[in-house]
Amino acid sequence: MSALPPVVDQQTWRTQLDELRKREKAATRELDAIAAQRRRLPMVEMPRYVLTGPSGPVSLAEMFDGRSQLIVYNHMWTDGQEWQCPGCTGFTSQFTRLNFLDNYDARFVIVTNGPIAEALAYKAKVGNTMDWYSSSDSTFGAEVDAGPGEGFGVNVFLRDGDGNVYRTWHTNGRGTEQLSHSFALIDVLPWGRQEEWQDSPDGWPQRPTYSGWAGSPDIARAYGESPTLLT
Repeated sequence: MSALPPVVDQQTWRTQLDELRKREKAATRELDAIAAQRRRLPMVEMPRYVLTGPSGPVSLAEMFDGRSQLIVYNHMWTDGQEWQCPGCTGFTSQFTRLNFLDNYDARFVIVTNGPIAEALAYKAKVGNTMDWYSSSDSTFGAEVDAGPGEGFGVNVFLRDGDGNVYRTWHTNGRGTEQLSHSFALIDVLPWGRQEEWQDSPDGWPQRPTYSGWAGSPDIARAYGESPTLLT
């Protein structure tokens, strides 16, 4: 049996919850301040890249599909590999309802360095519902810090009325967690992520980092072309 939090009376629990709430509210205000600073970042003009979509060549400006703002998840890729990055596969599987971005004049898509045919086949295999593009015939991936062999990332772009595209923000690594609802849900659980790097009380269940994550085959079984429940 794993260790459990101590049992206390209602007033003691409420007092400690109120103390934690002070830190939570401070963190919320800090995130607001960070977002305000993000909105004040300068931007850099992008070359007129041509990528590949399901129907053939498409310019970076056309990927906005008439919108002014574009979020791109740069998905890790290894040509010819059956299962691509489990972190990218699992992370992007969360985004099944993105039409709310229409009200914000924005779109969220995936770009990978893999060939478009392979990318679209993998999209179907794992049941991903986002729109995918390939930068395999472009330097786009490398020039937004997500080239072949370089890892994953998130980039945000703005398009002006003349069709010019600007890069406004980038993050990678754990910076992408702010876009994920899965970590937010897990982090409010009493045992948290249960990963060995975390600061947890003695006796809390812990395991190697990433070992609790669903792998790419798990995602395919749950959401792919012939989905079954995870086992």
